[in-house]
Amino acid sequence: MDSEQRKIDKQLVLKYQSGNKKALVFLVKRWHKLFCKKAFYILEDADAAKDITQDSWKIIIDKICDLKHPESFGSWGMRIVYTKSLDAIKAKNRKRSVLESYKYEQDIIEETDDNEQLKNELLQTIKKLPENQQMVIKLFYVEDYSLKEISNIFNISVGTAKSRLYHAREKLKSILKNKNYGN
Repeated sequence: MDSEQRKIDKQLVLKYQSGNKKALVFLVKRWHKLFCKKAFYILEDADAAKDITQDSWKIIIDKICDLKHPESFGSWGMRIVYTKSLDAIKAKNRKRSVLESYKYEQDIIEETDDNEQLKNELLQTIKKLPENQQMVIKLFYVEDYSLKEISNIFNISVGTAKSRLYHAREKLKSILKNKNYGN
């Protein structure tokens, strides 16, 4: 900005500081469009830019009487617009981040609820199996016993343990398929 423009800003600010309220009207006419453009350039949203410019004017009006270098009004006001615009972007990003984490938490909760429901239904289905198949399923999948260890526990051959496990799985598949969990 050239020195002539700075002189005009200085005169208007000094007039306003000394009580001439009309000087503010001229400052607004000189700078409002530029402030809007700066805010829009940063935010890329016309409505948000207008809001930021309005908020910036409130700050400018509240603090203009404390402005020690009236000739720097333009850069001072532009800095306020710039800072308010960045604050708006940060707030928007924080809000987006909170919403995304909330959605992520909801997905986990829903997934946990679904998994818990499926687990309960699976346990109920296992209870419908014959006792010897229930025990083999629980030892093999829940307790992580090997087929050899299961055969030793029940004093049966490894082949029998394998057969019980196979039949238990097939029966579970059949029951779950009928409940529409399978294809």
